[in-house]
Amino acid sequence: MTATMFSAAVLLLLVIDPFGNVPLVVATLAGTPPARRRKIIVRECLAAYVILLAFMLGGRAFLALLHLTDESLAIAGGVILFLIALRMVFPRPEGVFGAPGAGGEPMLVPLAVPMIAGPSAIATVMLLASRDPAHIVEAAIALTLAMALTTLVLAASFRLQDILGERGMIALERLMGLVLTALAVEMLLTGVRSFVAQLAH
Repeated sequence: MTATMFSAAVLLLLVIDPFGNVPLVVATLAGTPPARRRKIIVRECLAAYVILLAFMLGGRAFLALLHLTDESLAIAGGVILFLIALRMVFPRPEGVFGAPGAGGEPMLVPLAVPMIAGPSAIATVMLLASRDPAHIVEAAIALTLAMALTTLVLAASFRLQDILGERGMIALERLMGLVLTALAVEMLLTGVRSFVAQLAH
């Protein structure tokens, strides 16, 4: 695994925030029979993976269609990630993405979208693809690794909730939020530096 691939996998894992989504998964699947929970989580993670992979592979075409530059995507992605990171560091009762609906069996919403394949994750995969098109295969592998780890964490949601408790989950999410804050600022600064450099020319 190259340093670029590892960095991309870590970034995607932080953005998807599986540990922060554990309480949301527990709340969403509280009314679902235990035997069905793991199958639902795997299905929703697979759907989210397909969605993110589609945006990664079609990212450049999507940007060209909307006449968006890499710099605008980097700045927008940095701002979104920063806001998500702040909500991770200072958690709210409704969670990072808002309160999910309780009961029933979810289908795409809210587990696949927006809990896993949310706006920040979509912006991040598009940014990874547009920033270095020559390494799109590495970015896809990084996404696969991040989603595999996300699936494992979410599949163990109820067990993790029991082991770590509410305080433990909050502490873990705050730690991940702190790291994501630094990554968001770096992404934002990279976009601003590139934009200023274009103006200088």
